[in-house]
Amino acid sequence: MKIAMMSFAHLHAVSYVHALKRLGIEVIASDPDHDTRPAGEAGGAGLAADLGVPYFDDYQALLATKPDGVIICSENAKHRELTELAAAAGAHVMSEKPIATSTADARAMIDACAAAGVNLMVAYPVRFSSAFAATKAAYDSGSLGQVLSVTGTNNGRIPLDSRSWFVDPALAGGGSLADHTVHVADLLDSLFDGTRAAEVYASVNKILHADKVEVETAGLVSIRYANGVLATIDCSWSKPPNYPTWGGLTLQLVGTGGIADMDAFNSRVDGFSEADKKSLWLAYGGDADTALVAEFVDSIATGRQAQPDGEAGLRSMEIVEAAYQSVSSGEPVAIS
Repeated sequence: MKIAMMSFAHLHAVSYVHALKRLGIEVIASDPDHDTRPAGEAGGAGLAADLGVPYFDDYQALLATKPDGVIICSENAKHRELTELAAAAGAHVMSEKPIATSTADARAMIDACAAAGVNLMVAYPVRFSSAFAATKAAYDSGSLGQVLSVTGTNNGRIPLDSRSWFVDPALAGGGSLADHTVHVADLLDSLFDGTRAAEVYASVNKILHADKVEVETAGLVSIRYANGVLATIDCSWSKPPNYPTWGGLTLQLVGTGGIADMDAFNSRVDGFSEADKKSLWLAYGGDADTALVAEFVDSIATGRQAQPDGEAGLRSMEIVEAAYQSVSSGEPVAIS
């Protein structure tokens, strides 16, 4: 099997290449937009050489080699264009999250893949973490009773220094709300078996890093689901520069029969670097990125639809789009 990497713009691209290699997959890559990014951001032919993968100067040449699938790690605003290119070439698609920067683009991506007879998967690796597997097992068993409310957090460091496009609203679709709402929203989508959000209210600010960026850097999204569950998502770039890792994700489910708490990145040993004078977190256990990529590869090999699919990505995008509408209006926004 051969998988093509379309763009190295996203931070996860390197992890996905390593995961594909561990699975014994042939990997090729193209990143023609690398020269438009700030100097010092890894990408292009140089990163491909470092990773030991063949490089193509443009996407047309890449797709002409007839890869079985592609992994799109471009800026969010380019997901639709690259998905349509890949689908037209007959390649299955895994796109970085969020699926797009609008529900209209998300629907176009789904339709393009359906018309071409190829899969569309969205990269939500936290679905594949052992912590979420335990949480979902507790939910599915009914041991929590009727779940009434959920509190989710996805906090991280602002990605300004490593990938500046994350703070460009035209390329990213927004700021921290666009970046960090969808991971938690996707976990709830999995728990609730695709139950859609019915109403969204959101508030944002840019108290943090206001001197550096124009997009929001902190936010709180409140969601009422069609099944009656009320959820809140803290979607902030609130971790300091010296934080031991990029950030984290937590979830708490409150039900009539009990409470379940999840910390997706708590399997770790804490330490301290004398050289860097900072705390260290040394992770152990399963690798969610590898499990995510393995799902994509297996879906191609077995001819089934990978999960989370494009429709799941669209449902998360509906929440983000409604949240920005709520920020603009100051009122709750219904999702029809």
